[in-house]
Amino acid sequence: MARRALSASSWVVAAIGIGLACLHGVSSGPTDSPFAIGAIALASICVGIGWIINRPPLSALATSLISLLCLVAALSVSLRSSSTSTVETLVLLSQLTLVVGLIIFVRNRLGQRASSVVPDGLIVGLGAWVLIWIVLVQPAIQESTSSSLTILRASTLGAAMVVLFLLATLLFSDTAPSPSVGFLGLAVFLGLTGIVLRAMSFRQDFSITSTTYTTPFLITCGFAAAGFLHPTVRHIYTSGTSRTSPPLMTRLVTTTASLIVPVVLLAITDPFDTQDRIVRTVSVSVLAIVVMIRVIQSVRANARTQDHLMKSALTDSLTGLPNRILMLEHIETAVQQAWRTSRQPTVLFIDVDRFKNINDSLGHSIGDNVLTLVASRLIAAVPSHASVARIAGDEFVILDATTESPTQSVLLAESVLDAFREPVNTPEGDMFVTASIGVAYSPKGVDLSADDLMRHADTAMYRAKAAGRNCIALFDDSMLEKVTKRLDVETALYRALERKELHLVHQPIIDIDLGIVVGFEALMRWDRGDGDIVPPTEFIPIAEETGTIVPLGSWALNDALIQLRHWIDTNVVSPSTTMSVNVSPRQLHDPQFVSIVSDALTASGIPAEQLWLEVTESVMITEATQALSALRRLNSLGVRIAIDDFGTGYSSLSLLQKFPIQCVKIDRAFVQDITTEEGTRNLVRTIIAMANALGADIVAEGIENKDQLSVLASMRCNKAQGYFISRPISVADVPAVVQQLQDIDAWRARTSF
Repeated sequence: MARRALSASSWVVAAIGIGLACLHGVSSGPTDSPFAIGAIALASICVGIGWIINRPPLSALATSLISLLCLVAALSVSLRSSSTSTVETLVLLSQLTLVVGLIIFVRNRLGQRASSVVPDGLIVGLGAWVLIWIVLVQPAIQESTSSSLTILRASTLGAAMVVLFLLATLLFSDTAPSPSVGFLGLAVFLGLTGIVLRAMSFRQDFSITSTTYTTPFLITCGFAAAGFLHPTVRHIYTSGTSRTSPPLMTRLVTTTASLIVPVVLLAITDPFDTQDRIVRTVSVSVLAIVVMIRVIQSVRANARTQDHLMKSALTDSLTGLPNRILMLEHIETAVQQAWRTSRQPTVLFIDVDRFKNINDSLGHSIGDNVLTLVASRLIAAVPSHASVARIAGDEFVILDATTESPTQSVLLAESVLDAFREPVNTPEGDMFVTASIGVAYSPKGVDLSADDLMRHADTAMYRAKAAGRNCIALFDDSMLEKVTKRLDVETALYRALERKELHLVHQPIIDIDLGIVVGFEALMRWDRGDGDIVPPTEFIPIAEETGTIVPLGSWALNDALIQLRHWIDTNVVSPSTTMSVNVSPRQLHDPQFVSIVSDALTASGIPAEQLWLEVTESVMITEATQALSALRRLNSLGVRIAIDDFGTGYSSLSLLQKFPIQCVKIDRAFVQDITTEEGTRNLVRTIIAMANALGADIVAEGIENKDQLSVLASMRCNKAQGYFISRPISVADVPAVVQQLQDIDAWRARTSF
């Protein structure tokens, strides 16, 4: 609260000081007018209060007080004495004090950053000096009868130009000024204005009264008081924060004007005498030297900036390693130089396994620490002539341009893999980090680009990941064919739905005892229209990985239920027939999935209990929380849940008890051996007994012959599906197949067990 009050008070004091000074100027009264005395008294009181409360640096306070006291004393002496030299000495002393104080101020506040703006400040100061010399100093020398008095006044103006130089240095810096710095800077500038106006009053051809040039001095008192009263004065020597927008345009305009104006004046005026000519020549020469230094400084700064930008564009900011662009250049050079030689440059593509888990669990700072340590290990693991680059988040590339055989390439990769054997030391403790490494080399006589070679290594790296991670894979052409085919499938899959290339086939589920169709399982098929039929085992995993399974699954659900409604309405199947639809983990993770199911049931008019959603056991393990929440909400709608391929994954009785499961589907892997393997039969009996205990239905999949069906019937498995019963059939074939299956005599003849 007190800080805010002082801040507001400083602005009020500045306004009062400006007001008193303006009243003094308008009144055209004597130098010791009541307004002038009031302004000086206000400044004295506020500076004293500021010193007591804010405790500013002693040198800043001493500089301001000595300078102001010298000016006030000069005004007082000029009123009560005819000693002009004393007055001029006091004015000169005030400027010299300011020079010393500003040097200390600039050094403390700007530090090393001052070097970049000192030349610009010198240009302003020297330009102003040339102007002052031609307009004020040289005419005063010609008109004066007292050489000592003229020297004092010239020295005062010279010191004032040094003050201007230091003030310009502060103005041009990238350091943001605090309110106190702003107030005191304005005070110094207005003081310089008063000095120049006072010097102009000595010329016969200017009509400037003492009231005119004392007005800026009085405003100076107000701003100085405001500066010391503001709370930020206690940190006035502290290096300020950098400005978001440096005053580049201000620097450009001011320095340009400081160069143009003196040049124009020198061009239109002639020297009075030899002394004038010498001063002009020396001043312009020094100005030219400063300009040359400034140009050199700018060129060097631009070169440093370009180097920095180039380094930023070609290196990784975290590890300092080359990035993808620079590594591709290195690979291209290596491939070109290896042409028609025995060398076969090797590229290793390294991906840190499960790095996302490190970032998510320990934070990005630990992740960055791990990447830095990995980069160091890679550098240490490869020969000195090899190059290491970081091309993406957790991906590194190594180039060895000297290898001559695939064996050497693999040996290099093994040495890199060995570098990951030791734990990584992080602030969170030691951890083991593994990597998957893809190896590719440039064969003799094969024209490969840098992009091709890196892509081959990348492809091999994904093969290493698929093989279980923490291993090496050497690229071969078959990998590229698979990747190309996968990319083609992935791209076409995005448009498959809108092009109506996808359709559903339905495999009947029958009641073993009665031989009637009690349900269907909807299965997705993809005919690309050019005779190319993509098997589900190929495009379903890609759809799950890319997320397109969500819209595809929504379409399949709606289409299957609408088709079931049609079959029920046309008496193809009984009103209680069910429809089973497979659901992927990605769909269960979709927050809109429950709404999608509900909308599909509403649109089709199918009761919720006739919809079976089939999920795999892995869903209950990898996405337990999300899956349990979604399945419970679906179950609350009346939808029934089935476990597909039971027994092939992470079968767990506790999970079966925890999840809302109403059906267990016995996988075809058990059904195949059920007639020949006693162990398999025992396992199936156990699964059936467990399902019965849970009150769940049982469906056996993959029935291929009568014997399998007979064994299952003897174990009291009531429902089954498989090629022996019916292959998955198109929508058009469903009525005929259902009619055939529900012919009781034909069914008994087929089964007869």
